[in-house]
Amino acid sequence: MMKLMRKRWKLHSQSLRSQLIIRSLLLLSAVLLVVGTLQYFFMRDFVYRNKAETLQAQLSALPPNLQLLTGEENNKNQPPRLSPLLQLIYQPDLLLSLIAKDGSSSTLSEHNELKPIILTHKQYQAAVEHLRDNKGIYYRTETDSSGSKQLLVFRPLGPPGETSFILQAGFQTSALDKILFVQLTVYAGISLIALLAATFIYTMTLIRALAPLSHIVTAAEKTDAGNLAVRLPIDQGQAEIDTLSSAFNNMLIRLDRSFMVEREITSQMRRFIADASHELRTPLTSIHGFIDVLQRGAARNPVQLQQALASMQEESVRINKLVEDLLLLAKLDQMPLRDLQPLSVPELLLKLESQLRMLASQRCITLQLPPAKFDAMSWTVQANEDQLKQVLLNIFLNAVQHTDETSGQIAILVTQDQDNLIISICDNGIGIQQEQLLHLFDRFYRGDSSRSRNNGGSGLGLAISKSIIEAHSGTLLAISPPSSIPAEAGSEFRICLPLQTPNQ
Repeated sequence: MMKLMRKRWKLHSQSLRSQLIIRSLLLLSAVLLVVGTLQYFFMRDFVYRNKAETLQAQLSALPPNLQLLTGEENNKNQPPRLSPLLQLIYQPDLLLSLIAKDGSSSTLSEHNELKPIILTHKQYQAAVEHLRDNKGIYYRTETDSSGSKQLLVFRPLGPPGETSFILQAGFQTSALDKILFVQLTVYAGISLIALLAATFIYTMTLIRALAPLSHIVTAAEKTDAGNLAVRLPIDQGQAEIDTLSSAFNNMLIRLDRSFMVEREITSQMRRFIADASHELRTPLTSIHGFIDVLQRGAARNPVQLQQALASMQEESVRINKLVEDLLLLAKLDQMPLRDLQPLSVPELLLKLESQLRMLASQRCITLQLPPAKFDAMSWTVQANEDQLKQVLLNIFLNAVQHTDETSGQIAILVTQDQDNLIISICDNGIGIQQEQLLHLFDRFYRGDSSRSRNNGGSGLGLAISKSIIEAHSGTLLAISPPSSIPAEAGSEFRICLPLQTPNQ
């Protein structure tokens, strides 16, 4: 139980609220202590100076003639006595002393606690010079032999221009110290009350000020991978808290998007693995079936043996092509294309023209390229020639498969806008349904039987083409019916690549 209480106290003492309260109280206490200390010293100087001014005024009212003060002739050998004039200023806590030029002294009044204090000749001389030059009040605080602290004031006596004696008045400072102590006690009491009131008011204010932060903590505790819909208000009247709330909301938005992307990638990966397994299982099943047939005796029949071997070779070629496509997709997903070089697209199509016409067989092929005397640099992109050639052949073969062998028409157009070079491959084939356009570039996607395995498609050609074009910072779109040439049916694949700038 004690261990649990200590743990809770430790957590509580480490909270931001507790730390702010403790540090603020320590700072306030330090300020009050400094103010009290300065006040004590300034007030002590003020009280001492004020008392010294009063005593100095009383001494200054006395005549400088020693005979009037003593009532006797100026006889240095006889100690002066307290005269009726001195009795007018005499106080029970006042000790009067008369100091001669030779340093001898005599006490004019008696005091039960105070003992006479005799200063050095140099100190008396400084007092006389200060008073004669009218530099203001002059006093000293000294401690006598009994340990009592005295406030000393002085009055030079003698003919004009000469100081025969110095009248010294010593006042016990205990009464003044009591006044200072009472004042200090009152200040300490007021400071304590102010400190307690400040603690209460500051705690209430701090609780209210930190309430938005507590809301953020509560929202953070409620947030997990399954609940990212929590949002904080961003107008709470505190700029820092509003900024923190906005940052928290933006973080949740980014996390929500990241989780959505991750879920989508995970879903696509599962579909990809399932489709890849299915694609590999089909040719492997065929090969396994042919091997089983050969083991049953077909191997002894030359005709059946050649048919089986030819089919097995065809299936192995399909497996090899599928594996190569999968490896290429994985490579494109992990790293961008390298070895990008300036490439003139019209010149590349001219190189491919004979191969394209051979693949098209009896279909009509139209190449709409820039004029014969075109500026090659104005039709140049940064590209990997082999990869871009693969994309063009993939899309062209797709158009060949979906057009009639005799009446099919395929057009390749090269145009450009302000920033991009556009390659459009159009055909008059069966076209693409609108719902199929949404998934046309998905891996292993087949819209209908026209994209079956019998036509040689594995469902990866368009996905690979799109990945290659995106690796070139371009886009690949499918449009049906085509917009570049008038047609009632058919499709168009449009490749957009950024044109090479002069400084590239």
